[in-house]
Amino acid sequence: MDLNEIKAMTPDQRSDELIKLKKEQLNLRFQKASGQLENTSRVRTVRRLIAQIKTVQRASAGQA
Repeated sequence: MDLNEIKAMTPDQRSDELIKLKKEQLNLRFQKASGQLENTSRVRTVRRLIAQIKTVQRASAGQA
């Protein structure tokens, strides 16, 4: 998912995606703590996606 796809989403879709990503982030943290995490780069990717969605949400809230 890139920034253009995030901008094209409706606010409800962005909120749903944010919830999904936060759940995945929690799962990844548990996997890391228990030593089961195989794809360590996914942690960084999820964190960046969360930040991008929050940034777009703030920008669109400022325009309203």
